Amino acid sequence: MSDIQTPAPATRREDTDTFAGRMDGVVRKAGTARDRALKKTDPGAVMEPDQPVTTPEGVGKKEIDKHSLGYGIRSGIAGGLAGCAAKTTVAPLDRVKILFQTSNPQFAKYSNSWAGFGRAVGDIYARDGARGLFRGHSATLLKIYPYAAIKFVAYEQYRALLIGRHAHRETWLRRFSAGALAGVTSVFFTYPLEVIRVRLAFETKHRSSSLTDICGKIYHEHPLPKPVVSATLNSPGSGGSGGGGGGGGAAALLTSSAPRAAGAPPRSGLMNFYRGFSTTLLGMVPYAGVSFLTHDTAGDLLRHPRLRAWTTAPRPAGYPEHKPEPLRAWAELTSGGVSGVVSQTVSYPLEVIRRRMQVGGAVGDGRRLRIAETAGMILRERGPRGFFVGLTIGYVKVMPMAAVSFYAYERLKTLCGI
Repeated sequence: MSDIQTPAPATRREDTDTFAGRMDGVVRKAGTARDRALKKTDPGAVMEPDQPVTTPEGVGKKEIDKHSLGYGIRSGIAGGLAGCAAKTTVAPLDRVKILFQTSNPQFAKYSNSWAGFGRAVGDIYARDGARGLFRGHSATLLKIYPYAAIKFVAYEQYRALLIGRHAHRETWLRRFSAGALAGVTSVFFTYPLEVIRVRLAFETKHRSSSLTDICGKIYHEHPLPKPVVSATLNSPGSGGSGGGGGGGGAAALLTSSAPRAAGAPPRSGLMNFYRGFSTTLLGMVPYAGVSFLTHDTAGDLLRHPRLRAWTTAPRPAGYPEHKPEPLRAWAELTSGGVSGVVSQTVSYPLEVIRRRMQVGGAVGDGRRLRIAETAGMILRERGPRGFFVGLTIGYVKVMPMAAVSFYAYERLKTLCGI
């Protein structure tokens, strides 16, 4: 009987040893990765000699598929929350900057100095309290969450398509192209919300309009006919107001035909929500492209072997190994801030033109101006410096906004396991 029962325990023991051996291999592999990460962050650390690790069959590191639905959802959540955090940080600065850019009559006198910025903030606070500094912020969050989510998701997808994990394809042109395409994609879906946000921020009356009122105003705005008739009636041979019926007939003809000319109202009111859209596309290409390009390039510089010990942090648990080491908080904020300053400088003149086009129904005769017409108006009013009105405030705004945005996105990606 003993000869018959002996093989069973031996077989179970053999299976147990095999399973334990496999688990030990996994643990050793994880320990080796941890030691390598520690060695990178602390070059003076003493490591135990590496032991040969044999990866059991079927046990390996799962590669993240960036084109999967799960990755898209998680990166979208991280990007949307990062955008909301960044915009909330700079909401008061954004309100004042919009008032300066759009030449609001009540605040144009404050737009030439830092003291004027302080007075503008004081006027808004005295009139409407702290809520006045955040006017339009609800529309901002409504717009920025999908905008930032789409932008970051699109960037990850375009980057995976154009660059992938091939080091030789990591060029400045591919980085710029991925960022520019991501910016254009996101603005396609969120531009009407941006127009509403700007109009809410532009309102300075004590009794401000609600979101519904603003949408109704934008939808029903139509350009006014040009004063062609008065010029005809005052011309020689028109016969004044008495005789000269031919002149009156010509005036009537001009009156009926003028609205069908350059000042004709749009066929659909929905087009009013896309004022300045072409300029936005032109401005978004350099802004988003330079922003992502500068951020990634600054990250590479901060991960240089000579700086890595001070700028990089240990890899947290579950951190994807194909990704470069995470930057420390100050380094990530620095790379984001630098990217914001550079991209803002490149694209700011087009942003000023876009803002003026967006509020075309709130100032002037409501006629939709083209890019060249708006640029000419700004040039006549303020000269070349008019294209950079509020740029200093723009720096103060965009530096923390970009820094918080990229920092929050990278940290939230880690929390989401991507």
